[in-house]
Amino acid sequence: MRKSEIVTIGFLFGAVPIISCFLTGWWISIPFVPESRIFLYALAGFLVGVIIDILFLRTWIHTAYSMKPIVWMMIYLFYSFGMFGSFMGVPVFNIALALPAGFFIGGWLVYNGADSTRMKKAARYSALFTTIVLAFICAASATIALISTSTTSDLQGMFGLRITHGMIVGVILGGGIFILTLQWWLTIWSVQLAYRYFVSLNSAKRVF
Repeated sequence: MRKSEIVTIGFLFGAVPIISCFLTGWWISIPFVPESRIFLYALAGFLVGVIIDILFLRTWIHTAYSMKPIVWMMIYLFYSFGMFGSFMGVPVFNIALALPAGFFIGGWLVYNGADSTRMKKAARYSALFTTIVLAFICAASATIALISTSTTSDLQGMFGLRITHGMIVGVILGGGIFILTLQWWLTIWSVQLAYRYFVSLNSAKRVF
């Protein structure tokens, strides 16, 4: 496994226990401790996540390409919902997750000796999965926007224009179709690009 793969996979795996334990310590402590001490519990959760990485991250990295797809699907879901929450329900930023997903799938395909035909099929399946996930994210975002009584006034204050409910619905539908289409093609493109990249590295390695 190359250094670029180790770093990328290590980050994708390593951040999961740290973020999860940090947020768990934060949320669980809220009903039980004074506000001034909540951060101490969040910090304790963060340290637990670091310890988990110290114990298991090396193994996770070196067995990443042999793990079942469900593991990476769950990791993708974790980051998808984390991105959704971090950007206050704006789904457009979730498109960026297609890039690390494509990087891993491309490396996994080369590692397992896939030919170009299998690569194209895997790219389509990957795009289908990431697009379905984004569709649920978009649906959640649209629901929040439509049921909120302040959406219209917030947008009018932001853009200084008269915004109607129909305009909001039109933006949701048009924008949703656009970002879902972009997600589909970006995932396929990133898988193909990563596949070609790792194939070229393997070819260069055999030459030298």
